[in-house]
Amino acid sequence: MRGNLVIAIAVVACALVSIYSRAATSVELEAVLGSRAVLMIDGQRYTLKVGESFGGVTLVAAEPAGATLEIDGHSQTVGLSQRVGTAYTAPAEKVVTIARDSMLQYQTTATINGRSALVLVDTGANIVAMSSAQAKAMNIDYSAGIPSRVETAGGVKGAYRITLQSVDVGGIRVESVPATIIEGEFPVTILLGMSYLQHVKLQEHNGILSLSRSH
Repeated sequence: MRGNLVIAIAVVACALVSIYSRAATSVELEAVLGSRAVLMIDGQRYTLKVGESFGGVTLVAAEPAGATLEIDGHSQTVGLSQRVGTAYTAPAEKVVTIARDSMLQYQTTATINGRSALVLVDTGANIVAMSSAQAKAMNIDYSAGIPSRVETAGGVKGAYRITLQSVDVGGIRVESVPATIIEGEFPVTILLGMSYLQHVKLQEHNGILSLSRSH
């Protein structure tokens, strides 16, 4: 009799552990109360303190407008009343490849403020740069930009600092990109500098430059 009781207790304990450790399938943040968060996990309400876990969900941090959760080893930031699935899906990655040309340069076509233009990838330029002639041809009004001066191969030139609405290379689109418009015809090709490139991952191999970004 005693042996049967011990077995029964063990079975119940195993069942409880199984229920506690099973992976949740949906999580919704209902409220944040200081260092605690009220979560709806698979339709059941639980209050967790920072550091506590249930069903594969760990409360990492609590803020007035949301919480950071670790779900099956992956961190997610969740807003109030936001429901998230717990099945982790790796973010899709957009990749653009550019072949090195005969001048050992990487040139490609970009869409700048909705207009197509040839650009030269230049990691040595800290900002996207184009000539005033190019800007006018692309209907970019730079007159309201911040006046400045830049040193070029042809000497010191007047320039304007502006913000482009968008720069898109092969579907990798970046909004609000700082740029410099240089008075005259220099540079001949628009320089795709770091004000855009800092938003992408760059890899070079055997004369092929890859630009990638997760979406």
